[in-house]
Amino acid sequence: MTLKFLRPNSFLLFKLPLVAFLFFGCFFSHHSYGQVEATNSLLGKEETSDFPNLPKNPRKATLLSAILPGAGQVYNEKAWKVPIIYAGLVTDIFFIGFNNSRFETFKEALIAKDNNQPNDFLNLNRQALVRNIDYWRGNRDLCYILLAGIYALNIIDATVDAHLSGFDISDDLSLKIEPKMERLSADNNLIGFSIKLNF
Repeated sequence: MTLKFLRPNSFLLFKLPLVAFLFFGCFFSHHSYGQVEATNSLLGKEETSDFPNLPKNPRKATLLSAILPGAGQVYNEKAWKVPIIYAGLVTDIFFIGFNNSRFETFKEALIAKDNNQPNDFLNLNRQALVRNIDYWRGNRDLCYILLAGIYALNIIDATVDAHLSGFDISDDLSLKIEPKMERLSADNNLIGFSIKLNF
């Protein structure tokens, strides 16, 4: 018995590996160009941190979020983001299961139709069943991509938040946008906005 409806999807065969390659290339490329200062505590040299001026270590935040989603946010003292992350993950996992169950239902109906057995969708012909199979499989696969995106955003958020932990947000910083009028010549005036940054 051959399953004629399982034809290769061009998105999954060609575009998904390209997207994955670009994602992992961008995400992991910062490790390939960095130089680490060699320190040896046995020779009396002190070990130095990669980020001595930051209150939070971005590498630690990244690893924590990669191991357990939300752990990097807790490390960065932004625990309010954890329910948002898990709400996204749980919702996406629910839709993966829902789309997969619909996909399996239509797949079984198509197999039953090919074997001349009764199925749940007597009013649908073979082409309609194949369209439904492709539709629900595509939705399921998109949810898998979304799950990977939520996981990646969790890691990126923890890393960026740790990098910005030493950012100066004191009262000495201000940004003002004010209307401004300049005289270009005796007859021409220029009206616009000026942006003033005080630090």
